[in-house]
Amino acid sequence: MAQGKRRKNAKRNGLLLGICAALIIVVCVLLGVLKLNQSLDKINIVDEDDKDIIVNDEVKTDKGYRNIAIFGVDSRRNSLDKGTHSDSIIIASLNKETKDVKLVSIYRDTYANIPDIGYKKINAAFFNGGYSLALSTINQNFDLDITEYVTVNFKAVVDAVDLVGGITLDITKEELPYVNGYINSLNEINGTSVAHLKSAGTQLVNGTQATAYSRIRYTKGADYKRTERQRIVIQKVFEKVKKSDLATINEMIDTIFPQVATNLDKMEILSLAKDVFSYDIVDQTGFPFEKDAHSYKGVSYVFPINLADNVKRLHEFLFGNSEYSPSRTVQEYSDYIEGIRKS
Repeated sequence: MAQGKRRKNAKRNGLLLGICAALIIVVCVLLGVLKLNQSLDKINIVDEDDKDIIVNDEVKTDKGYRNIAIFGVDSRRNSLDKGTHSDSIIIASLNKETKDVKLVSIYRDTYANIPDIGYKKINAAFFNGGYSLALSTINQNFDLDITEYVTVNFKAVVDAVDLVGGITLDITKEELPYVNGYINSLNEINGTSVAHLKSAGTQLVNGTQATAYSRIRYTKGADYKRTERQRIVIQKVFEKVKKSDLATINEMIDTIFPQVATNLDKMEILSLAKDVFSYDIVDQTGFPFEKDAHSYKGVSYVFPINLADNVKRLHEFLFGNSEYSPSRTVQEYSDYIEGIRKS
């Protein structure tokens, strides 16, 4: 089995975006340039495991793109460390020339090979080894070269949406009871008493209500639909943050920065600030594209149908590379998963 290479100096100039809060947070970083220099010390810079990030030997960095992984962690203690499951995993890719941003949600139950652990749900990587193991798992299973990340918790999402004055969402009758159920959960986690939504329909929602909406996974479409909801929230908040005044941006920085962990350093963040108003989210999707959800040994998984083909499509979606040939590692994983999926 190809083990890939461990990067001694894994950082690249990285950018932005991802799951609900992570996008908001990084945008706040960029927009808050006037206050940024003295405020960056509030962010939890966690980069001691960068040396452990693995990339497949055959994968070469495409210098025309900047990529970052966004982890939204499912923690009842609002922790940002390993020992928590990554409730949301989003790859964000920026075309450095056009400033176009594409988002890919990785379904949390995706059957994947976690280095030194074996085949499990992909969200177990963060739980077992934090950001470095999660990035290594993404890189090895999907032939990517991501070395930077942002991790956020539930409270950061809530605060960010509240500080932009809420967002407008269309809540269906099917979604309504689940939104209210998650509001109860978030109130317990954050020590708040936010009210339930009274009815379905298009309406302005606050941070707790928006976060509750983005967590629903029990309606038609299950986790696939949930990741779509998360990307809807991303788009809505992104639009409002870009229109916010400096006072709002500064308040967001003061409130949200302490709730973020990243391995982006101060100079990398500052270097990105000059182009922030040029960024546009132009496309988004879930991954794997072709999938088969069913139980295996009593556990429910999302199996890629032919991982190698899915990886080819992923590289075409993100980077416009229609001729991409998956690595030997990905092909080996693909053959194994196909055997398990059909068993």
